[in-house]
Amino acid sequence: MTSPSAPGAHPRRRVAIAGLGAVGLKIASVLDQGVPGCELVAVSAHDRDKARERLANLFRAVPVVAIEELEALADIVVECAPAALLPAIAEPFLRAGKTVIVLSSGAILSHEGLIEIARAHGGQIVVPTGALLGLDAVTAAAEGVIRSVRMITRKPVRGLVGAPYLIENNITLDDVTEPTRVFSGTPREAAIGFPANLNVAVALSLAGIGPDRTTLEIWADPALTRNTHTIEVDADSASFSMTIENVPSDNPKTGRITALSVISYLRKLDAPLRIGS
Repeated sequence: MTSPSAPGAHPRRRVAIAGLGAVGLKIASVLDQGVPGCELVAVSAHDRDKARERLANLFRAVPVVAIEELEALADIVVECAPAALLPAIAEPFLRAGKTVIVLSSGAILSHEGLIEIARAHGGQIVVPTGALLGLDAVTAAAEGVIRSVRMITRKPVRGLVGAPYLIENNITLDDVTEPTRVFSGTPREAAIGFPANLNVAVALSLAGIGPDRTTLEIWADPALTRNTHTIEVDADSASFSMTIENVPSDNPKTGRITALSVISYLRKLDAPLRIGS
């Protein structure tokens, strides 16, 4: 049951987290400390016993349940799980007219039917800014005409190791001693070849001119310690370029700012002053 609210206040939103890796645990910790208008009510994880251990220091006990149990307990689910689990996590919430915050945004391209389900039932899929800056500017530019969007991602070698694209194309990074381009193509292709790395590119493409017209390069750079993304946009309203260097989380494939962008979104839901669209 949703917690009671003061007269005139918004009802508290019950938040569930699906997946308790570095990002999910950070979000759980901040929600436990308190985000106005939000309450952490449930968590799902592959190893439930380990998840319970990781949540043991929270001020308020939170149940760890199966994915299929989350929808009945929450109004919003934050997906922090492997991309293959997105449909199982998202579909029940969308059919109930609820909100799904998706971090595995690359999986949306393989499951575009989720958008139709959201449309038909009044649900909403939210792709937070995550590790990429400037999405507000891109979505604003998309109200006019965007001529081109280009993204260049540079990552430490260990952040790319194990990507399916590298394995399938026999690309080894063991002996890389200088910046090396390992991919050139589109976010749609990268979502398949680098499912744990390039959700930011898919988010950019969805904000702008789509996953097939956006161009993308991925570089492995042994000198880097941070994930670096540069975007270049040419539109009828503005031309702009931006670069961000993200500090990796405990998971080298994910930046610390990813979890913080989810918290920022949740704080905006009931904020008396909201900055950004």
